Amino acid sequence: MDLNLAGKTALVCGSTQGIGKAAAIELAALGATIVLMARNEEQLKAVYTELATNHQQKHNYLIADFTQPHQVSQVAKAYILEGNQIHILINNTGGPPGGPIVNATSEAFENAFQQHLLCNHLLMQAVVDGMKQARYGRIINVISTSVKQPLKGLGVSNTIRAAVANWSKTLSVELAPFGITVNNVLPGATGTNRLTTLLGAKSKQTGRPYEALEQEMLHEIPAARFGMPEEIGSVIAFLASPIAGYINGINLPVDGGRTGSL
Repeated sequence: MDLNLAGKTALVCGSTQGIGKAAAIELAALGATIVLMARNEEQLKAVYTELATNHQQKHNYLIADFTQPHQVSQVAKAYILEGNQIHILINNTGGPPGGPIVNATSEAFENAFQQHLLCNHLLMQAVVDGMKQARYGRIINVISTSVKQPLKGLGVSNTIRAAVANWSKTLSVELAPFGITVNNVLPGATGTNRLTTLLGAKSKQTGRPYEALEQEMLHEIPAARFGMPEEIGSVIAFLASPIAGYINGINLPVDGGRTGSL
């Protein structure tokens, strides 16, 4: 199989921890040059050093806060104007806080829309011309299994993730003639800070022990365990590779069988 990404550059968002970091490490292992993007420079430097220690490529990082879409766009455009080219875009950022949708504020929807859909869109616009020129592009959005089956207690996230999925499908049709694919990876319950935060908040809200909530969630997963960030990262890297060039416009769950739909 042709998984070789030598000569390709990947912009990986939210890459200082969790799934984003795991994706960056896996892409680098396949030969890609990595451009990390997140808001915490200290954490970016730590991941950059890890990549530089283990791989020969000349990696880089960009500092941008995804609560500020204009800043994200400016930083990405400036990088491209310096003569750089992005072949792989991994759209990935932390999900909105949990809670029932009936209590969600308009501000919560607006913030989530900006951090997810709008930032994804602006980043795509910044890099898509280079992908067209190269006749090679991979846009991979890390969203959630909620686009197939809404998750309880995640009202804002369910709504915004569905919007991103439909944006992605629309984009996949428009960009396919240029050798660019657009796909969504849908992680299930994965051992990241996001999972810990959600369980902790639910424990505080309901008064139920954290461990009981954790076991309840595990009981819903046929694989009887949480996923590992590295498992999600491997799927992302596969979709970014040449061998995946005929996979386009899909939602791919990576959830241990938890989602109750095909």
